Amino acid sequence: MGNTVLFQLICGVLAILGVCLVKAEDPYKYITWTVTYGTVSPLGVPQQVILINGQFPGPRLDVVTNDNLILNLINKLDQPFLLTWNGIKQRKNSWQDGVLGTNCPIPPNSNYTYKFQTKDQIGSYTYFPSTLFHKAAGGFGGLNINQRPRIPIPFPNPDGDFTVLIGDWFKTNHKALQQTLDSGGSLPFPDGVLINGQSHTTFTGNQGKTYMFRISNVGLSTSLNFRIQGHTLKLVEVEGSHTVQNSYDSLDIHVGQSVSVLVTLNQPLKDHYIVASTRFTKSVLTATAVLHYANSQTPVSGPLPAGPTYEIDWSIKQARTYRWNLTANAARPNPQGSFHYGKITPTKTIVLANSAALINGKHRYAVNRVSFINPDTPLKLADYFNIPDVFSVNSIQTVPSSGPAYIATSVMPTSLHDFIEVVFQNNENTIQSWHLDGYDFWVVGYGSGQWTPTSRNSYNLVDTLTRHTAQVYPNSWTTILVSLDNQGMWNMRSAIWDRQYLGQQFYLRVYNPIQSLANEYDIPSNALLCGKAVGRHP
Repeated sequence: MGNTVLFQLICGVLAILGVCLVKAEDPYKYITWTVTYGTVSPLGVPQQVILINGQFPGPRLDVVTNDNLILNLINKLDQPFLLTWNGIKQRKNSWQDGVLGTNCPIPPNSNYTYKFQTKDQIGSYTYFPSTLFHKAAGGFGGLNINQRPRIPIPFPNPDGDFTVLIGDWFKTNHKALQQTLDSGGSLPFPDGVLINGQSHTTFTGNQGKTYMFRISNVGLSTSLNFRIQGHTLKLVEVEGSHTVQNSYDSLDIHVGQSVSVLVTLNQPLKDHYIVASTRFTKSVLTATAVLHYANSQTPVSGPLPAGPTYEIDWSIKQARTYRWNLTANAARPNPQGSFHYGKITPTKTIVLANSAALINGKHRYAVNRVSFINPDTPLKLADYFNIPDVFSVNSIQTVPSSGPAYIATSVMPTSLHDFIEVVFQNNENTIQSWHLDGYDFWVVGYGSGQWTPTSRNSYNLVDTLTRHTAQVYPNSWTTILVSLDNQGMWNMRSAIWDRQYLGQQFYLRVYNPIQSLANEYDIPSNALLCGKAVGRHP
């Protein structure tokens, strides 16, 4: 009798635990996207663009922290295609990063199913094509990660939520632009600026209500300033970091960057201009949209709100006001300030100098004199299958040196759990924008001229924010600190797409000789194989 009661009790406990385990599993979202060409007229001239499920820009992807995404991408273009998930960390999972160093491109009339988790992230992100020059044709969209119910955010829930994709745009077909670059030419000046794929669009809200605007620069090459007539922008989140909630009249958003602001509709019942205009350009391009107050009968009027044009000092000063909200929760339920990044001694310092160069008579871009080329075999597959002669970990130096630029498939070796200091040294007269896949990083300093060890005296080691894309001003430097806690092969690249396409990128190999699922997931069973990996078995 006693044994029977004990057995029933054990069974009951196991049943309860089983229910709990089922309920505790993170949700799955199943999505199918079809990529096609279509014709639209974003600047008044019909042109070929890339559509996702018939949409330009692509569908907005709304998920929750820790959701598992199963996204089947069907390629109906006439070229191989990939999407990358800009700012998604892909924890232990560079297999799903969607760049040519990690994935074989999806052939025409074929498909690939991405499987990844939005692990421990909250914020505003984007996706876009990483192959060839497809980004110039569209295929981009917003990717918004909302907090789980038990994780508080440091502001009241807004009354609405707008995704705002701003970016420069070219009337020239993407294949023609690519041909210009392939032949040694430079990207021309953009023809205009778009807001959500249009030259004129409308956002509608109710007077007295507060709305979140998730603003991302999805353009190819140009920094933009964003502002709303008569309204202030309260900055609350930058690429996954909750910020000290300063208010601004306008914000600079550089290529590849995203910010979230709260806007209260506290003005008279009329319509107001929304403006995005180019920065650091001799000719200023401007796009306008309308903030429409519901029930307003008064159209927009008056001059457009003025923004900065070439003032670099203005932009630097604004960037230095961005601060981490140390009392707020991040995606994980612990205060962001509990990790004291400023008290950790870096294991190594890497200085990266970008440059423009002529190689074999053609215009290219380089990092520490190396202009990157993609091999026919993704680096991640070559590393996994131990395929020789695809890349070399000795092809790029950790500090700049003098001499001519050269072409190589450059991979920089690092170790899992290194804590590194990276200095982006920009000796050119144009602004730069640098991105690192698989991570966010602390942007600890901006300075003019040449970086030296004494430049560390100006670092913010207390409350700088983390983000995934950092701007570097002309003839200046920017320093980031990175905790290499995500094993894999990760792309470090210029977010300015013609520079990336022509070689201003390389890969960080974050490595641990002990292979463990605790550090990195196995190769996906559906991984596409190409180049020297064809015929291998995962």
